[in-house]
Amino acid sequence: MAEQRKSIHGQWTNRTVFILAATGSAVGLGNIWKFPYIAGENGGGTFVLVYLLCIALIGLPIMMAEIMLGRRGKQSPINTMAALAKDEQRNPGWVWLGWMGVLAGFLILSYYSVIAGWAMSYVFRTGGGLFLGVTADGVNSIFTDLVTDPERLMAWHTLFMVMTMIVVARGVKHGIERAVTYLMPLLFALLIIIVIYSVTTGHFMEGVRFLFTPGKIDGKAILIAMGHAFFTLSLGMGAIMVYGSYLSNKHSIAQASILIALADTVVALLAGLAIFPIVFANGLEPGAGPGLIFQTLPIAFGHMQGGTLVGVVFFTLLVFAAWTSAISLIEPAVAYLVENKGVNRIYASVWIGFLTWFVGLGTVFSFNIWKEKTLTIPFLFEDLTFFDVLDYLTANIMLPLGGLFIALFAAWVMKEKSTREELATYPWLYKIWNFLTSFVTPLAVIVVFLKAIGVI
Repeated sequence: MAEQRKSIHGQWTNRTVFILAATGSAVGLGNIWKFPYIAGENGGGTFVLVYLLCIALIGLPIMMAEIMLGRRGKQSPINTMAALAKDEQRNPGWVWLGWMGVLAGFLILSYYSVIAGWAMSYVFRTGGGLFLGVTADGVNSIFTDLVTDPERLMAWHTLFMVMTMIVVARGVKHGIERAVTYLMPLLFALLIIIVIYSVTTGHFMEGVRFLFTPGKIDGKAILIAMGHAFFTLSLGMGAIMVYGSYLSNKHSIAQASILIALADTVVALLAGLAIFPIVFANGLEPGAGPGLIFQTLPIAFGHMQGGTLVGVVFFTLLVFAAWTSAISLIEPAVAYLVENKGVNRIYASVWIGFLTWFVGLGTVFSFNIWKEKTLTIPFLFEDLTFFDVLDYLTANIMLPLGGLFIALFAAWVMKEKSTREELATYPWLYKIWNFLTSFVTPLAVIVVFLKAIGVI
């Protein structure tokens, strides 16, 4: 039974550490790098509203379900799904859900590491005074010089992956616990400082209106909003499930999930409020794409008093936010190797890290020597680079489908006695969770997914 299982990897010291770790997994580049630019590309206010609804009605119930599965299984996502299917006397084929989550996390980390490398390079660029008094054209030129140099990108990508492997090799308590306790609150504080600066630009309300004024939105944008809700909460990629496996049975899954989702959403909105006023103040395009944060914040740092110091600290904390997320993405695969192949964490971390680094080279080359090499799949996408394909497949297909089947397994496959026992929350809250997970979440995912690929 679940209560007799014990994770061989260790356990979080307390609930606060788990919340910080899971928030560290959720709060990262997805909030500060990705959210502002996809909001800009998809119409601003309406996209944000749909995103918030997706967080509340889809993301939060699935987060509770995924943590519940992880804690009950006490193993890597693959072994957890195999064990729970056996516990509930269901088809052993459910193990594929664990495999898909591990694969999604692996693919996401392969390009996530490259983007984190951009942030690392900007720590030194900012510290060297490269952005002092810089214009929008100047920042764009600096960014272009970086991403068009494959050797430089490869070096930063390599460094970030080595950093990630070192922490994962050290285990649960001696790696991530020590980092997240300090880094996440500091990142939040720095975001507040940037928001305060944005108020002084004279375009703050323009940024607010862009973020919160409703407009037109299409099915594709709704799918992107839903996909990002999964991406930013680290759902469907095995990370939250494996972190849940290290959570003590005495802690409330519902309370922890709500706090994590709130923290994640606040950071995403603060990032938008920090960045868009600067975008409008400098005549930049809000839908500038993946380089948005690297082409807007440097302008602020280059013109604000003490901007060099603030910029260095901000990009440093952005790197660490990405670092805590990266650790959670690689952990499921490492945990599986340790459990099933009898290898130690150092060996497993090196092998998984190397494979991730190798696949990440495709993203490195997507911005330079492979820039013109694109792929088209009818009804899904056309003319996308290697990086864009990975981003689309993971965020818009693998994560929503993973979340869908997590919901189905938790609500329809597991016995009610099992879920009530694990969630151990108020009866009325359990009923809401069960209704959302049984009907609202699956229906929303299916309808939006089918509409996005043109079936309905």
